[in-house]
Amino acid sequence: MMRLEARSLSVDLGARRALDRIDLSLEPGRLTVIVGPNGAGKTTLLRCLAGLAKPARGDVILNGAAVARMRASERARSIAYLPQGGGVAWPLPVASVVALGRLPHGEKPDSLSEAGRKAVATALQSVGLQGFAQRPATALSGGERARVLLARALATQAPVLLVDEPVAALDPRHQLVVLDVLKQRAQAGAMVVAIMHDLTLAARFADIIVLLHQGKVEAFGPPETVLTEARLGAIFGIRARVLRQAGSLLVVAEGPLPDAG
Repeated sequence: MMRLEARSLSVDLGARRALDRIDLSLEPGRLTVIVGPNGAGKTTLLRCLAGLAKPARGDVILNGAAVARMRASERARSIAYLPQGGGVAWPLPVASVVALGRLPHGEKPDSLSEAGRKAVATALQSVGLQGFAQRPATALSGGERARVLLARALATQAPVLLVDEPVAALDPRHQLVVLDVLKQRAQAGAMVVAIMHDLTLAARFADIIVLLHQGKVEAFGPPETVLTEARLGAIFGIRARVLRQAGSLLVVAEGPLPDAG
């Protein structure tokens, strides 16, 4: 079984210890969501898992191989990474932007294989942009561009998909669309890891929650075992209720706790 592991992972950003001896084992078939307060180390951890940040010590291992020592082309075929707030600078057609996800397979937007064309079409349909293929990407709204970039990552068809705040720029409907896409990708056998700030959406969609606090894993497991009222108070400084409603976990933030910063 495919496995992505962080082993004793520590990262220093200047004088600050951003991650401190992280041990983590992730498996396919589940949507894993990383949550935590600002500055907890979420993006640093995701970049380490993608092989894009150099740890001070420790390793990230994918199927027994150190990610940091993979060839760039092999890593790009194995791990698709979507950073937060990515942009599109050139007025390329949407389909061409999505087709850039095929570069790790040696395919260019103007010379896709049959498999590449199918991957691009499927990715566009998944994010609800099948009618946008020939529109200039720079003419789209911020939320539409965010979905274009997700489609580009999906078109890579990598077995590991890492996404940083994939719903931050989206309206409520398209937040649900994108999270459904990520959930379906995981259910189809991929390993999907997402950073999220919205605890209600995380509780609803995640199979596994990783709670980071001050660069360490505070809790790991199903949402109902991680997102407890006590932890929400202690880690996030909020007064919250955690309810079970229509089969889903519901986190209701009622207000900040006094003197919680």
